[in-house]
Amino acid sequence: MTNRINKRILFGTVLFFGFSINGFSQESAAFPLWDQIPGAIKNDAYKEEPRLDAQGNRTGIRKVTEPTLMPFLVKNDSGKNAAVVICPGGGYTVLSIDKEGINIAKWFNSIGVSAFVLKYRLPSDDIMTDKTVAPLQDAQEAIRTLRRNAVKWNLDISKIGIMGFSAGGHLASTASTHYLDKIYDSKDDISARPDFSMLIYPVISMEDGITHNGSKESLLGKNASADLIAKYSNEKVVNENTPPAFLVHATDDHAVPVENSINYYLALKKNKVPAEMHLYQNGGHGFGLGTKGTQTYWPAACKNWLIANKILEEKQTYLFSYFKGNGEDGLHFASSTDGYEWQTLKNDTYFLTPEVGKDKLMRDPCVIKGGDGLFHMVWTVSWTDKGIGYASSKDLIHWSKQEFLPVMEYETGTRNTWAPEITFDEKSTTYMIYWASTIEGKFLETKSEEEKGYNHRIYYTTTKDFKKFSKTKLLYEPGFNVIDATILKQDKGYVMFLKDETKVPVQKNLKVAYSDKLTGPYSKASTPITGNYWAEGPTAIKIDGNWVVYFDKYTSKKYGAIKQTETGWEDISDKVSFPQGMRHGTVIKVDPEIIANLKKE
Repeated sequence: MTNRINKRILFGTVLFFGFSINGFSQESAAFPLWDQIPGAIKNDAYKEEPRLDAQGNRTGIRKVTEPTLMPFLVKNDSGKNAAVVICPGGGYTVLSIDKEGINIAKWFNSIGVSAFVLKYRLPSDDIMTDKTVAPLQDAQEAIRTLRRNAVKWNLDISKIGIMGFSAGGHLASTASTHYLDKIYDSKDDISARPDFSMLIYPVISMEDGITHNGSKESLLGKNASADLIAKYSNEKVVNENTPPAFLVHATDDHAVPVENSINYYLALKKNKVPAEMHLYQNGGHGFGLGTKGTQTYWPAACKNWLIANKILEEKQTYLFSYFKGNGEDGLHFASSTDGYEWQTLKNDTYFLTPEVGKDKLMRDPCVIKGGDGLFHMVWTVSWTDKGIGYASSKDLIHWSKQEFLPVMEYETGTRNTWAPEITFDEKSTTYMIYWASTIEGKFLETKSEEEKGYNHRIYYTTTKDFKKFSKTKLLYEPGFNVIDATILKQDKGYVMFLKDETKVPVQKNLKVAYSDKLTGPYSKASTPITGNYWAEGPTAIKIDGNWVVYFDKYTSKKYGAIKQTETGWEDISDKVSFPQGMRHGTVIKVDPEIIANLKKE
């Protein structure tokens, strides 16, 4: 048996060599689907062949004699990866295995889904006793093969789906509605039901006036009976157990009418099966991943659907915004996939230069993702100004015009406006901007002559649109000189990480306070959560369910970190690597695509 498989793989390698250089290594890993192909008729004259364009490039495969699965596995050992069997289209006469197979599989890998391109048999009386069931036999066996090998391939057996394009969409919808059909002797009782389906400009119906005649004739023959037509008109056999579906079609598809998708969607809806359909104004037929027009957005919609249905875990990466030196050059970014190893972006050069404020600095940059989908940033512009900087961006590359927000202009005696932060309240769709300021003549009981007499408290304003702002108010008066507050949502309330700036007796450490509401009141500050060193500029994020707080060990000229544990706070500074020279900033979670685009800059 092993020799037989090796020979088949070698044969596939030789056959495809020269026709698909990019897919060559992956195609050589394709393996036969069957030990013994069911319903096969021996025909030595019937041989598989590539379809080539005028330049000799392969555009498809004809006359499939031996079905195979081509694996594209996600490279991790989670054991819980979703997987999809991909059925290329081609009117049941050819397989567009590159555009609607290999390219799609690579895209699935990029979002963390394992993919298997199915080279299924194309209906032919020359090599099949019943050509109407041969493609479905291959699809059912492909689903079962994934489940049989779930441990070896690190697949989640409850997240095995199927995708099909055009006639491949008919096969995928057939596999989704005829999974109980006993059309061959299976060697076990493993389910052939897909857990979900994705149907892209699919043929669904075999009914005249809506079907794709070429696909119908290839599968059912020229003189198909009414019963056979009804059986493979899959919109007619949907029931409550049909798997959830994601459908894509272009209204101007003149090959496969859009009604194929519409009618299948309505059948799913009638049976209360979860479904999502995207109908685009243009795109025609066979657009694959999309080349132009509105249909180019369907992959992103598909990914969102997989996430929304908990088929795909929404994987995030971490982004650290920070400044260097005195903040003269501007905004810097670093990224991490685990929150421990941080890599600079753009060779640690700036992404945005400061333009507002007395000193035109960009210190203490705080970046958050708002409820409007925009990234909002505030920063310290000067040592002595009464306001802060503000800008927004869709992608962290292209920014709005920088604005100076005079948040302390009406507070007489204000000496400074430092370390601003933003927190978004999802319930009220309100942003709270807060910062540290010293106002001469206030809080004299904690005034010191040390460090130029600064005696900070935390102040705030709120806004819904960054155009109109509430009157500035005092947010936190802990009874000591406080600075560098950062506030995050936690359970039903909020947690504030802050710096006790007291010099005499010396504190210079980080503490925590809590509140049920974003705008307070906040509790008494905790005992120090940092160690025997001076710390400032905390920023925090939850990793694996526990808070990790990053901060500037500024007298040591390096960064540090602590992690929340069941027994307290553990210093993990020796386990975290930071860019050299980074200063006070903010960490957030972002989509991996954001990081990928930043890396191109």
